[in-house]
Amino acid sequence: MTRRTSGRPPWALVLPALVAVALLAFPLLGLLARADSANLRRDLASADVLTALRLSLVCSLSATALALPIGVPLAWILARGAAPGLRWLRALVTLPMVLPPVVGGVALLFAFGRRGLLGRWLAEHFGVSLPFTTAGAVLAETFVSLPFLVAAAEAGFRQVDRRYEEAAATLGATRLAVFAGVTLPLALPALGAGTALCWARALGEFGATITFAGNLPGVTQTLPLAVYVALETRPEAAIALSLVLLAVSIAVLAALRGRWAGA
Repeated sequence: MTRRTSGRPPWALVLPALVAVALLAFPLLGLLARADSANLRRDLASADVLTALRLSLVCSLSATALALPIGVPLAWILARGAAPGLRWLRALVTLPMVLPPVVGGVALLFAFGRRGLLGRWLAEHFGVSLPFTTAGAVLAETFVSLPFLVAAAEAGFRQVDRRYEEAAATLGATRLAVFAGVTLPLALPALGAGTALCWARALGEFGATITFAGNLPGVTQTLPLAVYVALETRPEAAIALSLVLLAVSIAVLAALRGRWAGA
């Protein structure tokens, strides 16, 4: 007779797991412990905090809106395409997820700066200069957050039952109509998850933004950059801003509950 293994994990696994939980939890507890509820409302209502919050929302939502119309078609091609070299394209798309953000900012600078590959052309023919502007901050956030949308959308497209698409095609629907009327609705939960992840990543972007767009109050100083500045002069404001970002992160995880975090 075979022995049934118990559902309880061995202590040799429990103890390291508890250390991992403590490593993740104690920094957050430390942040919450330092929060002063009496001054929190005052810090959140200050002019510089509200300006950084407004700019963060504008930039992150703009980056998400820019990522959607270009990221969803790219995800479909990666999920359904059969052309050679798609694995290299997928590697290129996911590269910003593992690339140090500062390196991404430097790459953006050499691509879209005044002397960059495309930046020089934009400046000479259209008078457009992206570095150290709000549009540059949006571009930096799009660069780092787009892969999260593409990865989630590609997984969603792969899970779509193609029999529904084939049935629509046999009824005379064009390929574009099948995509818009069948594929997209069936992949909508994954697209929603990818959009939320894309927005959250854009909202928390720091390295590429400060390297490519700078840290100009009211122009490119988003919430993460404001936290960095406030930490040196106004720690209370830095805590308040950090709590805002923490609340957003928790809200995103709650929205993705059951799809990414389990349960």
